Amino acid sequence: MSKLSYKDKAKIYKLRKEGKQISYLSAKYKVRSDNIAYLIRLIDKHGLGIIKKDFNKYYPPYQKEEIINRILIGGESITSVAIDIGLSSDGILHNWISKYKENGYNIVERKRGRSPTIMKKQKTINKDETEKEKIKRLEEENLYLKAELEYSKKLRAVVQARKNQQQKKK
Repeated sequence: MSKLSYKDKAKIYKLRKEGKQISYLSAKYKVRSDNIAYLIRLIDKHGLGIIKKDFNKYYPPYQKEEIINRILIGGESITSVAIDIGLSSDGILHNWISKYKENGYNIVERKRGRSPTIMKKQKTINKDETEKEKIKRLEEENLYLKAELEYSKKLRAVVQARKNQQQKKK
């Protein structure tokens, strides 16, 4: 789907309310017809203000879980829930659900920005270090990376065990 500006979205909505067919609007703006239908329903429910750019709206984990449970437990459709909460696309909700299932039915917050350890490592590298200091630094870094790898392997095993446990319960 091509990115549409606020003006394009408002114009699409206006043309649709004037009686233009969704297929006509789809061809004119080179957007899939189901995306246009979603846009129309979203604006009908929330008004034109909902289509203004609202970058990086944050949903806390408990709220995401409530929304996902409306679909998985409550049996509501993804599209109707996405429109109800005002998401710009129902694809966002599809992603939340797939990540939720991948992580053993747990909400995992995505970390933003650089990790603090990377920043510290870059600052500690000294251009004037001796051969012995360089070897010692590389050995410490190697040890750290091995520990990190072992941790991620164990974490992966725990997540897989939870998935297997969940599948056995079904």
